[in-house]
Amino acid sequence: MNESFRRANAVRRANAVRRAGTVLFVSAACCLAADEPPAMFGGTPSRNMVSPESEAATSWDVDAGTNIKWRVKIGSQTYAGPAVYDGLVYVGTNNEGNLREGIVGDKGVIMAFDAESGELVWQATHDKLPAGRVNDWPLQGICSTPYVEGDRAYYLSNRAQVVAVDTKGFSNGNDGFSDEQYKGDKDADILWTYDLIGELDVFPHNLAASSPLVVGDNIFVTTGNGVDEGHVNVPSPLGPSFVAINKNTGKVAWESALPAEAILHGTWSNPSSGVAGGREQVVFPGGDGWVYSFDPASGDLVGQAALPGG
Repeated sequence: MNESFRRANAVRRANAVRRAGTVLFVSAACCLAADEPPAMFGGTPSRNMVSPESEAATSWDVDAGTNIKWRVKIGSQTYAGPAVYDGLVYVGTNNEGNLREGIVGDKGVIMAFDAESGELVWQATHDKLPAGRVNDWPLQGICSTPYVEGDRAYYLSNRAQVVAVDTKGFSNGNDGFSDEQYKGDKDADILWTYDLIGELDVFPHNLAASSPLVVGDNIFVTTGNGVDEGHVNVPSPLGPSFVAINKNTGKVAWESALPAEAILHGTWSNPSSGVAGGREQVVFPGGDGWVYSFDPASGDLVGQAALPGG
């Protein structure tokens, strides 16, 4: 790994890094502006992993505390995040850290920490799906890095639900959804959820893991739709692999079942967006080794191309 990539990668993580079930917040001279852009996996809608920020620490020593602002134990497996926005650090993980007192057992969680102190501000908690590992693999937690803008954070839960939460938690009242399962001071204020399994007959293979992208008023996620436990059939070929949901209403704007029966295993990668040929497009990596480009507002297919080997 060359030095320029090392620096870009360190900053891309917004100075937060993960190590063996621990969130580390690394000291830096820079800070985010008041009008900071949305936080998301990849930093920008193009997901190019490059950040213009500078002066972040590029080395640290956990044991000695060098360039470490704080550290806190999280779950035993952590594949999502972190994302940093408006003074909070968001991490998707499992519940093995048991930071939220009174909630035990295997769960999918999103934790929001105070960026200055490392204190847990709130936790969104999701029970496991009853089907088990075929749809919701044990101890994987939530593998979706939230998309955060304004006072809203959006993510895909381990239960294949697109979820919108209030970034302030219950500190400003219980907004939107009012019958949350967990309602303590340290729990998330859920605004709405959209169940991809219950509403669209999606069959996530092993786990729904997409990190959302927002373009205009639409949230874009891949659904995890894939093969059965025997890796032979696609149980729900008409279930969408790619979905656009209105971020304000939580209703489906449009969906695509591509590539239907041609899914090889699962659909776990993340969409990206940009302008090509003077036209804004959102690009979806299909489960058949092809990429598909759509108009983000209408869902019209713009084009498709095979990846090398696809």
